Amino acid sequence: MKPRLLRNLTTIDVLAASPLFDGLPPEQLAVVAAIAVEKRYERGESIFAEGDDGAGFYLVADGKVKIFKLSPGGKEHILHIFGPGEPFGEVAVFRGWPFPANAETLAASRLLYFPRREFTRLLADSAIAINLLALMALRLRRFADQIENLSLKEVPSRLASYLLYLSEEQENRAQVRLDISKGQLASLLGTTPETLSRIFAKMTEEGLIEVRGRVILLRNISNLAERR
Repeated sequence: MKPRLLRNLTTIDVLAASPLFDGLPPEQLAVVAAIAVEKRYERGESIFAEGDDGAGFYLVADGKVKIFKLSPGGKEHILHIFGPGEPFGEVAVFRGWPFPANAETLAASRLLYFPRREFTRLLADSAIAINLLALMALRLRRFADQIENLSLKEVPSRLASYLLYLSEEQENRAQVRLDISKGQLASLLGTTPETLSRIFAKMTEEGLIEVRGRVILLRNISNLAERR
C-alpha cells in the first residue's frame, strides 16, 4: 500500500484512509472510531512481545512499526514494517491466540488499538468483513513472496525485488527512498549489513543504481528487473 500522511488527522480520518475501512460511510466509521483506543509510543518502544495475549489488534495512525522474531541466539529477523494506515496483529481478532512475533516502533508513533471483543461485534457488517478478508489475502500473498525470496533467490535478487517494490509503491521509476535503515533492510532481506553493502556497491559499479544516503537512484530499471 502506498504510504499516506495521516499526521494530526482525527481518528475517523485515519480510519477512512486505511484499506481495512475503505468505502465505509461516515456513520459506520463513527461506530468503529468509538471502540478505538489511541496509544502513543516513543521510538524503540515495545508494543507487544511474542507470546503476549492477542486481545486485540492495532492500526498505525502515524509513525512506523516493525514486526520481528528473535532467534534462540538473540538475532533479530524483521518480518514486516508497517506505516500509516496499515493494521497489524489482526490475527488476534479471529482466534484470540497469543501474538506470534514481536512489535516495536521504529519512530515515535500514534496507534489505534481495537479490542477483540468489541471489534468482532462489528464484523456483522459485511463491508468491514469483506475488507478484512481482502487484507488477509494480501498479507498471505506477501508472506508467500517473502518465503520465495528468502528460500529460492540469492540476496542480489531479493534486493532488486525490494527496490522495484518501492518504486511501484512510491510511484517513482527514477528513484526510491528507503524508509528504514540499511541494517533493518538487511534483516528484512535475510542477510547481513556487510553483505548488503557489498551488493549495493556491486550494483552501483554495474550502473544499475546510485546510492545517496537513503535515496537510491534507479539508473537502469529494466536491467534491475532482470535481476529480480
